Amino acid sequence: MTTETTTITSELPDYAPVPQSALGPALNEQGYYVGRVERNLYWITDGTYQSAFLTTKDGVVVLDAPPTIGNNIQRAVDEIAADNGISNKVTHLIYSHHHADHVGASSLFDKNVTRIGHEETRRLLLRDDDPTRPPNEETFQDNRTIEIGGERINLAWRGANHSPDNIIIHLPDHDALMLIDIVNPGWAPVFQSNLTEDIPGYLEAPANALSYSWKHFIAGHLGRLGTRDDIALHQQYMADIAEASRNAIDSTDLTRYFEKYPDNPWAAFRGGLEEVVANAAAPVIEKYTGVLAAADVFTESTTFQVLQSIRLDLGHGSWVHP
Repeated sequence: MTTETTTITSELPDYAPVPQSALGPALNEQGYYVGRVERNLYWITDGTYQSAFLTTKDGVVVLDAPPTIGNNIQRAVDEIAADNGISNKVTHLIYSHHHADHVGASSLFDKNVTRIGHEETRRLLLRDDDPTRPPNEETFQDNRTIEIGGERINLAWRGANHSPDNIIIHLPDHDALMLIDIVNPGWAPVFQSNLTEDIPGYLEAPANALSYSWKHFIAGHLGRLGTRDDIALHQQYMADIAEASRNAIDSTDLTRYFEKYPDNPWAAFRGGLEEVVANAAAPVIEKYTGVLAAADVFTESTTFQVLQSIRLDLGHGSWVHP
């Protein structure tokens, strides 16, 4: 006897349609797309996460290994290698940062693969002791240029942003730059500014990216490559959130919450803060719905995080008892 289950979706919220400009190429039967960025640099996506790889005369360099793409990374490398009559052997793996959603498939590669990343990435991976993420043996502090098989890759750490160790990966000979979990081309950031640990650094990171010469942007998320225009649009979106947050902090009257909950300051604070965030997010949602996919889904969450940084990191709205 079999039991059928019914999935009920009618009670779930509806959101604005995803703009066509946010979508990428169709995936193959294995659930991935691999395409050329420029010359012998390629990118892979499963529609949500991204990886990249560089083929060289000495082997293949993989840039990040998201577990959602998993074994499809090697399949994509095999596909390109077969089409071009070159080696499919992965010899190097570069970590953008330590988070499991971007390097959690790195254990799929041979233990003799050379793993490279920031010194803080190694410290955090040693701390986390996750067998799916072997720590990088090779490290750098601020800048490092790697030459593999005649190809050049520049690595740079410009301070904490999404995470303490998130780096810029610049491929100047391929007109490309990789910076993960900052800008999602065509899309709004997800929860709390892409789950960012350092909001001032996050807000600064797009300008750091634009200071390099490049045409193709590998963002780590969603289904297409980015452009410099995508970075500029993200900057404006975040600037609008910051401005709206300051205005809401200055203009929202929280008196009624403290009158309602005189003996429960946490209840008063929660109600007041939720109103400030909603007031700040509303004009940004209206402006960017239909422009950035999921602006109606995640703008309020990102506004909460930015508003807290404006309060706590910058001191805006701070009150000193007389």
